Amino acid sequence: MNPKFETYYNYLIAENQKYNLTAITEREDVFAKHFEDSLAGADLIPNGASVLDIGAGAGFPSVPLKIVRDDITVTMLDSVGKKVDFLNRLVGILELEGIEAIHTRIEDYRLGNREQGIGNSGGLGSNNSQKLSSKSYPLIPKHDIVVARAVASLNILCEYALPFVKVGGSFVAYKAVGVEDEIKAAQNAIKILGGKIAQVKQVSLECKGEKLERNLVVVTKVADTPPKYPRSGNKPRLQPL
Repeated sequence: MNPKFETYYNYLIAENQKYNLTAITEREDVFAKHFEDSLAGADLIPNGASVLDIGAGAGFPSVPLKIVRDDITVTMLDSVGKKVDFLNRLVGILELEGIEAIHTRIEDYRLGNREQGIGNSGGLGSNNSQKLSSKSYPLIPKHDIVVARAVASLNILCEYALPFVKVGGSFVAYKAVGVEDEIKAAQNAIKILGGKIAQVKQVSLECKGEKLERNLVVVTKVADTPPKYPRSGNKPRLQPL
């Protein structure tokens, strides 16, 4: 495995006491349950894709994906400023280019399309941790791929993700086993938002002799999303489609 993962692990554990980034801390667990799990979606991303990670947290799955896929550009969103600061320091330490973390809620990110390019030193610097205003984001940004891992149920995630996917692109939701009920409950949301289930990739990982089953739900964008989505005021969670 790329030596950057060892650096990632060491920095994650060193900073975890300050920021409560993960409950999983043993090395073997982190490599299997965070790194390998994140990489399960690497082959679902087209060459040169623009990737958006919603609720990036400690950088999963976006940072592991970027480590092995230098051809992609990555934007990570998180509403917690300290986590965003951690992520921007991390990508600098890992010497990754074409990846940045932004401090904003997804509802605020829908207000615009940033004119600044992604920096050459793994982010745009300390100003990324500032809340973004509507003046910074006048239009809705679109990406080839949107990813989310352990954020919310699929019907809620689709409303947060699909508005930011280009037609022809995909939303990849990292899920555990037993995803069938979530997929069934999300059918209405997927239809309204212009999506279609393309595949469910089943992944089997192993950690300390234990089999870990995962599912990656791929929702392809087949039509434009109505402009009122995602709804503001936490409505996707309180009144899911």
